Order: sequence, then C-alpha cells, then structure tokens
Amino acid sequence: MKDLKFPINFKFNVTTLSNDFTAKDASGRTVAYVREKMFKLKEAIDIYDNTNKTNLTYTIKADQWIDFSAAYSFKDAKGKEIGKIARKGWASIWKAHYELIDQHQKLQYHIREDNALVKVMDNMLGNIPILGGFTGYLFNPSYTVTDLNGQDICQLKKEPSFFGRKFKLSKLKPIDNDDDERIILGFMMMVLLERRRG
Repeated sequence: MKDLKFPINFKFNVTTLSNDFTAKDASGRTVAYVREKMFKLKEAIDIYDNTNKTNLTYTIKADQWIDFSAAYSFKDAKGKEIGKIARKGWASIWKAHYELIDQHQKLQYHIREDNALVKVMDNMLGNIPILGGFTGYLFNPSYTVTDLNGQDICQLKKEPSFFGRKFKLSKLKPIDNDDDERIILGFMMMVLLERRRG
C-alpha cells in the first residue's frame, strides 16, 4: 500500500459468508482486499492486493486468545512485524479507544471514537428487524487518529449506506508513508471489531 491517494474507501461485501471488504483509493484503484478467517479461536486477517487473492501482502493476528483488550500485530508478506493496534479494554466500554504501536513497540498514535452516543443509537436501532438495515443512513460514527501531541491526523467515518457497509478514511495532515501503512492497517482491524460491536 504505497503512494496512496486519499481518501481511502472501505466497502464491505454483504453477499459473502466471510467478514470481508475492499479498500479503494481516491482514484478508484483497489489497494487491498481484507478477509477475516472464519472459525479461528484467535482473530486472523489476511490482506491481499486485489480481490482475486493472488498476492498476500499483510496479515493481522491477535497476540493472545480472544480477550477484552487484545493486541493485533501487523506483519508484511515476509512475516516482519511492522506495528500493532491494541484495544483499550475498559476505556472502550462506552467510547472506543485504540492505540497504534510502531515496529519498535512504542506508542505512536491514539484512535478514539468521536461521539459515543451515535454508536449507541446505531447499535440499538440496528437490532430492530427491517429497520436495522436502514440505520446506516441515520447514524454514522467516526473515529479520529491523534498523535502524541493531540493533533488530529486521520479520520474514519461511516458513510450513509444500506447495512452500514461503507467507510471513508481521510487524511487531515501530511504523514510519513510508513505511518500511512500502519494507520490504514490499524483502521482495517478496528473497523472489523467495531462492526461486530454494532
């Protein structure tokens, strides 16, 4: 995922059994096909460079058994760890909070949900038969990446869509290419976890 043109659009597939989505940049180029492995005790995500799944570019795996505050490691095609995302367990009960950690195991960024009430309403109405499919047009949570100085770097926003299957990742200020990669991988894992929460 190099030389990306922001925003990056995530679109979940609703016609497949697996939890999967395609990521495209602003030019419409497919930059990743993300697929969660089914029936795994530890969460495992495969990321390919296209929907044909011909070239595995990254993997994301839980560092421990399914847990309230597990960390998820990003590895490139050669198996080298390039960072991880960790969910802040108790801090995420009301409002999602994640930490992005670099390849040297140092905290680099925070990802926080912007408005917890939007997520609560989306989750409540999403459980009502028939109406649930349309909540994607009504409530659209967003998540912002901030650096250690509290400056906003990127934002992921759920876009109005049937079954809430579209998300847009926008860059708010210039960042290094390596950080682009880590932030995008972090959001890919986070969006799978957050959709599961509702």
